[in-house]
Amino acid sequence: MTAAVHEVLDRRLLSASLAPIALALSGGGDSLALALIAADWARAHGRRLLILTVDHRLRPESAAWTQACAATADRLGADFQALAWEGDKPATGLPAAARAARHRLIADAARTASAKVVLMGHTASDRLEAAAMRQAGATTPSPREWAPSPAWPEGRGVFLLRPMLAQTRAELRVWLAAHGETWIEDPANEDSRFARARARAGLTGIETDDIAMAPDLADLAGAVTDLAGGLGLPRERLREASQAFLAAACLCAAGTSRPPRGARLERLAEALRGDADLTATLAGARIEADGDQGRFLREAGEARRGGLAALTLAAGETDVWDGRLEITAARPLTIRALTGHAAGLSRLQRAALQRLPAGARGALPFIDGEGSPLLAAIPGVSARPLALDRLRAVCGVMQMEPA
Repeated sequence: MTAAVHEVLDRRLLSASLAPIALALSGGGDSLALALIAADWARAHGRRLLILTVDHRLRPESAAWTQACAATADRLGADFQALAWEGDKPATGLPAAARAARHRLIADAARTASAKVVLMGHTASDRLEAAAMRQAGATTPSPREWAPSPAWPEGRGVFLLRPMLAQTRAELRVWLAAHGETWIEDPANEDSRFARARARAGLTGIETDDIAMAPDLADLAGAVTDLAGGLGLPRERLREASQAFLAAACLCAAGTSRPPRGARLERLAEALRGDADLTATLAGARIEADGDQGRFLREAGEARRGGLAALTLAAGETDVWDGRLEITAARPLTIRALTGHAAGLSRLQRAALQRLPAGARGALPFIDGEGSPLLAAIPGVSARPLALDRLRAVCGVMQMEPA
């Protein structure tokens, strides 16, 4: 088993990188097995391992569990960071909220530490449980071996690697017992109030994972170009786009965290397969298509609906505006949507603005008294559009740890 997991790590990670490898450790059998195996791989390749543990503050034992994880990191010679989900907890949808909070905390900690990859201990058993949940009517996706962090914008540039999807939970526990290890059993895993616990209890051992293979989106994503923070694609390539690609393009252009689904997405896909010019809005994105090009932009009308909110930065601070633009400020400044502020642009910037499609203009960033950093450089302001890199990550263009 160790050799099989090491093969995945060899294939996905850079052996010579100076960046740490992050690993999510709960203290349960799956993540403990991964920590032991990954620590061996990291030592052999001279890589630093950073173990991250999230205390969800949901059970009285959680502090002791965190201490047990810290002790594991210590004996493995790994760095350790304890994270906590603070604040009020929801009365409904607790597992989903806890999962989202966990991803946010882990992604933010990994990115702060300059780690590009987070190892997670999902197994073949998790895939079977997800399949059982889908058969019961849920939309739970199966965990993938390699995927971008689902937390946005905290997880920008961070990828998840699950190198144990070929092993079952039972196999890992046999391996741990043979190595004299003990692990934490979270009672929530058998709490029948939760859908995953019910799915786990109902497995017979003969199930198969029914997840359909995702379409190959990487080639199409490779043809996309940046368009002032939006996305441009030749119209002939857009006609071949699947609903999965269109959803990803809308998600990334809008800077949001939930891709569109359902009938409106189906209608958009059908319309884009034709030849007629098109303008549509979906999930915060503006979609335009003419005979030459398709464009996925931020819908400027979001400003009227409470989107595109202003962002104020202190000197030396970096943050993400509208989920689409990472901005670092050398001095205090405020970023807002350009709509209603175009008169504040310089003559040079107004000329640059006219070269952009009209639909791309209103949702550009604007800095009071200085103009737009996407139209011309502004001293002391670094602005990085995120949509194109995010789309390439979502669509699988990047298949291993970034250099």
